[in-house]
Amino acid sequence: MVHSGDAKTFLLLLFFITFVGIVLYVFTNRKRSRRLESYKNIPFEDDDVGHRKDTDNE
Repeated sequence: MVHSGDAKTFLLLLFFITFVGIVLYVFTNRKRSRRLESYKNIPFEDDDVGHRKDTDNE
């Protein structure tokens, strides 16, 4: 018989192991780490292509 406390503990461990696995996956490979690090500035880059499309429609 499974108690709800046992299920909560199991799910907590499962989510924690999944989280640690994702963090290790992202930060262990240097190439992937640099690539993901470069993505952080995407929202701040100028979108020249988007502006051209807007001016073409006017």
